[in-house]
Amino acid sequence: MDSKTNRAIGVFDSGIGGLTVVRSLMERLPFENIIYFGDTARVPYGIKSVETINRYALQITEFLLKKDVKLLIVACNTMAAVAYQAIRDLSSVPVLEVIEASAKIA
Repeated sequence: MDSKTNRAIGVFDSGIGGLTVVRSLMERLPFENIIYFGDTARVPYGIKSVETINRYALQITEFLLKKDVKLLIVACNTMAAVAYQAIRDLSSVPVLEVIEASAKIA
């Protein structure tokens, strides 16, 4: 895609819970394209090792970056807590996560 405005927002979670984030984005940003990756094949993440969670998170990040997203949203609390810095280090686009956003709302 040529322009950053046409590029999608990438949202990912370990399952389907992140769809609530997608719904909220669609309500607030109705003209944005969104790519959602729910890793239902490897859920639950909470019982996995830190190394495994990091590996999965980076695999998903690489996948979404290849889709030329303009922003990544980590909608999984486990991935945000364990792999956020690794995701940011890998990413060439801004990365947001749900833990800090939830804390600010509270």
